[in-house]
Amino acid sequence: MSKSNKEYIGAIDQGTTSTRFILFDRRGREFGSHQLEHRQIFPQAGWVEHDPIEIWQRTEQVIGETLKAEKVEPKQIAAIGITNQRETTVVWNPKTGQPYGNAIVWQDTRTAEIVGQLARERADRGGIDCFRETTGLPLATYFSGAKLSWVLSKDPTIREAAKNGEAVFGTIDSWLIWNLTGGAGKGEQVTDVTNASRTLLMNLETLQWDEDMLDVLKIPASMLPEIVPSVPGESYGSTRDDGPFAAEIPVAGVLGDQQAALFGQACFSPGTSKNTYGTGCFLLLNTGEKIIHSKHGLITTVGYQQADRPAVYALEGSIAITGALVQWLRDNLGLIESSEQIETLAAQVEDSGGVYFVPAFSGLFAPYWRSDARGIIAGLSRYATKAHLARAALEATAFQSLEIFEAMEQDSGIPMRSLKVDGGMVVNEILMQFQADLVGVPIIRPKITETTALGAAFAAGLSVGFWDSQDELAALWKEDKRWTPRMAQAERERRVHFWKKAVARSFDWLENK
Repeated sequence: MSKSNKEYIGAIDQGTTSTRFILFDRRGREFGSHQLEHRQIFPQAGWVEHDPIEIWQRTEQVIGETLKAEKVEPKQIAAIGITNQRETTVVWNPKTGQPYGNAIVWQDTRTAEIVGQLARERADRGGIDCFRETTGLPLATYFSGAKLSWVLSKDPTIREAAKNGEAVFGTIDSWLIWNLTGGAGKGEQVTDVTNASRTLLMNLETLQWDEDMLDVLKIPASMLPEIVPSVPGESYGSTRDDGPFAAEIPVAGVLGDQQAALFGQACFSPGTSKNTYGTGCFLLLNTGEKIIHSKHGLITTVGYQQADRPAVYALEGSIAITGALVQWLRDNLGLIESSEQIETLAAQVEDSGGVYFVPAFSGLFAPYWRSDARGIIAGLSRYATKAHLARAALEATAFQSLEIFEAMEQDSGIPMRSLKVDGGMVVNEILMQFQADLVGVPIIRPKITETTALGAAFAAGLSVGFWDSQDELAALWKEDKRWTPRMAQAERERRVHFWKKAVARSFDWLENK
């Protein structure tokens, strides 16, 4: 493939709370961007929704504002890559473009009854782990297959519409690609292997929809998008003249947000890992072409796939609430006025004063997979101040990440020598140092911390020849700062002990009601 002579790669980063469009140059540097938040809809306890139409409108707006502000013409853009919040479920009419209701967000727990029933029916076959060999995933409210099953069970007319080609399913990547490539009557309905691997519907080995899983969840295959490589080597289709770019540009790379961060951190070799600190927290370890089925509560997922090559797999530990806890302190308690103030407040004290915060607002994900867990604050005394609460909130992110880190080493047999980090929270010096203290290895932050969007850009750029190889991408990665452990082992063990006691209390809450 000849080297592209275009100047930029565009990346759409559609996250849980906002949508961003970023232009990257050939050296992987951000040239310009624009970001807009969208509404978080909470119809009742445990339910979390987004408006798919609003998400598409925000996508159009951030593209337009970026091109306008930077005075970039569409002809200067070689390709578009997409990264997205995973598991969030959209069902829409492909003939009209109208969704059948709001998107059900990955954090949503309304499928607890479906998940619980399936686990009970298969108690003799592993319970929540009964489908791990096929899908790499435990039974959990997290994954989109159960969400789609819930939609179909609540509204039988959608199942009937699917028979007539008037109802299709996709995660946010599919929804965006469909709209970008023409929308009603024209759009391409595809999803990449990384997003498909999070549905509970894809066979990890064949990389195709699994007929047995579709039967279990009573999902018609006709609703599902085509599964395609993350780096297709060409494009899934092109943007349209009447779309936000007003031009034809290849849509040429897609990765779920955490796999995109793995790709953007240049974790191309088995044994390399990264942790993303965002709304939730997600630690991924590249295991190469080998599928490792976790025995310590982790997820086996597809890391990425390039066209005509075997898939690269990963172990993942998913944490539901990290940055979202800071938002909760801001929005629900009014403890701070902006998320950035959390570090200033936490810096007023030397430690958490014995306070431990378990943010199980959506249950606890890896390594526990307890949808019945509830958030608690433990260890309060009259000594505790709002500064101690702020510090405990930051430390909760590090404690949860530690449990993933330890499970990952046990499952893989690979002792990790360092941990690359990215995401919005990595600017927090207190958190990064505490994380290094807990995991006992250096924490390394790259110069470009928007690695999720960068990973999507890398995928699209490889497909169209903007960049030639993974080696070229790896050479673009540069270290910005590292934190080394300095906490005494006895102190570390003491704090971890009390953290685990607090976690146990989060389970007791419903058990003893």
